Amino acid sequence: MKDNSSAIEFRPEVLQLDVATLRADTPGCRNVIHFNNAGCGLLATPVLDAMVGHLNLEAEIGGYEASAARAAEVRAFHTEIAALVHATPDNIAFAGSATHAYANALSSIPFEADDVILTTRDDFVSNQIAFLSLRKRFGVRIVHAPNTPDGGVEVEAMAALMRTHRPRLVSVTHVPTNSGLVSPVAEIGRHCRELDLLYLVDACQSVGQYVIDVEEIGCDFLTATCRKFLRGPRGSGFLYVSDRVLNAGYEPLFIDMHGARWTQPGGYEPVATAARFEEWEFPYATVLGSAAATRYARKVGLEAIEQRTPALAARLRERLEPIAGVRVLDRGPRLAALVTFGVEGWQPHPFKAAMDARGINSALSFREFAQFDFADKDVEWCLRLSPHYYNTEEEVDRVGDAVADLVRRGRR
Repeated sequence: MKDNSSAIEFRPEVLQLDVATLRADTPGCRNVIHFNNAGCGLLATPVLDAMVGHLNLEAEIGGYEASAARAAEVRAFHTEIAALVHATPDNIAFAGSATHAYANALSSIPFEADDVILTTRDDFVSNQIAFLSLRKRFGVRIVHAPNTPDGGVEVEAMAALMRTHRPRLVSVTHVPTNSGLVSPVAEIGRHCRELDLLYLVDACQSVGQYVIDVEEIGCDFLTATCRKFLRGPRGSGFLYVSDRVLNAGYEPLFIDMHGARWTQPGGYEPVATAARFEEWEFPYATVLGSAAATRYARKVGLEAIEQRTPALAARLRERLEPIAGVRVLDRGPRLAALVTFGVEGWQPHPFKAAMDARGINSALSFREFAQFDFADKDVEWCLRLSPHYYNTEEEVDRVGDAVADLVRRGRR
């Protein structure tokens, strides 16, 4: 890839990317129109090289020896992620997935019967299931803040619920996986800070797509994966843990020898940093690939990505909305690069297969993934298309034409 200074030039209110160079760095662009970045972004060549290079080194000299030889590069994961979210490396923990990070954060909170978890109607499915599991085991109460008529949580109503219930935890998904909604996490965070409430943000779909500043958001925990808009490998994610949480002694339920020191036969001490939320065993090639992906995103520039990626999605919605038989489902005052729509005359899997046959990658979402949101919209399934900065306007138009053609043909 070109040096960042040559790849990006500043114009009034618009940051231009060298899309041709970015696509040349992305081998998958030669094979498919990849509009499933909300599932997995296409790996860039530097990410692939970092991973394959380390696997080769493990084969040549041994796994322990390879990790020791690459210790500085491994530590760079924490440095790169910290720079990405405007934190310090001591506040970052590697995780095998966003769900792993989220579960570790939840496990550190000593829930008791009648504790309240305050969340939204758009929180991620696995988070909602985790809350229900905590209700089953500990008797916590789950309170959902209402949405506005236009979509997205009603912040003032949520703040009123904070004052009424004094929840043990406030949890919000920044960008839900089943819609293009962007939740006002910083505005919610200001209310949490005013009331000294613990605040957990799921940034799985926003990291790599938007500028993320944990101080501006005001969260105590933030979780994300590396495989989506950050374009890292599968099986990787991270957890941000605030200083106040670390200083208060929060630690995961099943802390191990990496996160704690066995100081005497009957006791241990957690380490001072977010490493207490990590485990001793790391998938080192994956860690190195994630560091490379983060470095790549930062070199491209999150400000430019934040402009281009949602703009491509807006163009796609404009192409889809006039199509008879297509219902665009995205609602909210601010929309991300997740475009969801229903289709008349098709069942979900045949429609996706027809898109696959045209070389267009997409994803399906079902009622069980979004019980509140899909019930409100009265849909059982939708197709999700999620472009990224390396996609082109021509690809957007081709995808819109493909949807229009398939709907005209129709198939039940």
